[in-house]
Amino acid sequence: MSAFEGYDGLLVDLDGTVWRGDELIPGADEALSAGPSAVFATNNASRSASAVAEKLRALGVPAEAGDVVTSSAAAARLVAESVPEGAAVLVLGTDALVDLVAAEGLRPVSSAEDEPTVVIQGHSPETGWPQLSEAALALRAGARFVATNLDSSLPSARGLLVGNGSMVRAVANATGWEPECAGKPEPHMYEMAVSSRGWRRPLVVGDRLDTDIAAAARAGYDSLHVLTGVSRAGDLLAAREAERPTFIAPDFGAASRAPLEEFRPRPVEGVEASDDEDGGLVVSARVGGHEGLLGLVHAAWSLPEPPRAVRGADDDSRRVLEGWGL
Repeated sequence: MSAFEGYDGLLVDLDGTVWRGDELIPGADEALSAGPSAVFATNNASRSASAVAEKLRALGVPAEAGDVVTSSAAAARLVAESVPEGAAVLVLGTDALVDLVAAEGLRPVSSAEDEPTVVIQGHSPETGWPQLSEAALALRAGARFVATNLDSSLPSARGLLVGNGSMVRAVANATGWEPECAGKPEPHMYEMAVSSRGWRRPLVVGDRLDTDIAAAARAGYDSLHVLTGVSRAGDLLAAREAERPTFIAPDFGAASRAPLEEFRPRPVEGVEASDDEDGGLVVSARVGGHEGLLGLVHAAWSLPEPPRAVRGADDDSRRVLEGWGL
């Protein structure tokens, strides 16, 4: 059986899934070469598709611009489908986002005095108070608000940095306007990729439950969550039904070295859990490692409500929980 049997394509996140900062996550290249063709779907709106593909190649992953879809591209397309050609759009973001807006036949501007009909906000390290204030002025004048993505944080080699969603919150807080989201957890990027490739059964691979996995659920696609990025064991236990992945693997590479069904949450002998009177999860665990985690996740998801806390029933169980970072 080949890796990812039964799926005709992979929709793969990047930050925290394929790379961390400027380093390839071990095994990611192995998984990509073993599986069906992939499209890289990233919420990071700071780079163009060409720049993303260039970085992938530098890390040893074959890729072209056509293999990448970004939240910036989804945002530009979303706006272009609903406003007249040549409409003024106030762009907060990098030159890559400006170019995408222009390529859709729209007129990028940087000031509220240009009377933009839409504000598009994407991640840029250069965004500061002047740009945020122009957006606020434009929105108060009646512009529509579109965000490329709402990720509150951005994985890097140094840790989690401030993400676009946190900057978007500043504008929303100042104006009372809530943005439309073009990126994940909305399924626009996935739908663009699947339509362009003609896939019928893609598999989503990502590290964030609230974006990658939630978007897969909204699109009706199976998903593989990897524990190399933002969402970890505790997040899995507390996940709402709309953010629960089909499969869970330690990393992308591990998922390509065994039948995918081995990574589905399921009952595991030696792992038992029950809820207490305070809405917590009491765990008796005699099996550690990833297999035990799959059993614990299955037990947590069997409860009527996600647990608010997790504790071991005894010293041995507490040591197992510590091994999962709980």
